[in-house]
Amino acid sequence: MTVKPLPVRLEAVIFDWAGTLVDFGSFAPTKVFVDAFAQFSMDVTLEQARGPMGVGKWDHIRALCDEPVIAQQYQARFGRLPTDDDVTAIYERFLPMQLDKVAQYSAAIPGAAELLRALRQRGLKIGSCSGYPGSVMRRVVERAASEGLEPDCIVASDDVPRARPAPAMALKNVVELGLSDVAGCIKVDDTAPGIEEGRRAGMWTVGLLLSGNAAGLTLDEYLSLDEAGRQAARERASQELSPAAPHYLIDTVADLPGVITDIEARLAAGQRP
Repeated sequence: MTVKPLPVRLEAVIFDWAGTLVDFGSFAPTKVFVDAFAQFSMDVTLEQARGPMGVGKWDHIRALCDEPVIAQQYQARFGRLPTDDDVTAIYERFLPMQLDKVAQYSAAIPGAAELLRALRQRGLKIGSCSGYPGSVMRRVVERAASEGLEPDCIVASDDVPRARPAPAMALKNVVELGLSDVAGCIKVDDTAPGIEEGRRAGMWTVGLLLSGNAAGLTLDEYLSLDEAGRQAARERASQELSPAAPHYLIDTVADLPGVITDIEARLAAGQRP
């Protein structure tokens, strides 16, 4: 028996925050990770701090503590490998530092506010989710609103039992926004766990190559690159994001309209993610 495809129309776009809508290069979390570990006499590089980006922040610290080089530093300093209690101690030092710094780094990414306005004009709902806990997200959202970024739904990592790469945050957006089908949703993210989150939720997924964690460029560095430099950065970022199998890869959210047009055509032709 031939199963007839369910009719689907595009209903919503669900965005990550740092490196996607705000904080070009995703520096707010990474720099604070480095500073937090330094308070425990451990040297963590910016590159190491970027490694697990996209998951919840406690899980991020746990992943860093599991890295042999970092674990060995901890053992040399405290005489044991870091336990979950030790991870919590680092997290509790990290969180107030994050609260203090996050608004400073969370400037809107160029083109993001204009994109959200254009999406609303197309009748699309705008969701969002983040690896930040709710206490941090409140600071991010406050600054974002002053720059024209006001999604219809905001889900923090501690709003669900299990955050990325599990699909719960993306699916909570579906419920809160009253959507009819996950296939009518696009998940946009700058990290592999965020892309995996969208795929596990049954959504179209778009990875961002140049505005986020994968490239790790400041806005000034990005703007100063010639085309050859941008292509080299794209290739490096693609190596990090491609294993998560995003449906599309673009530079920044400013390039999303063309993807949306393509997805609408694919849905109209009966395709699903």
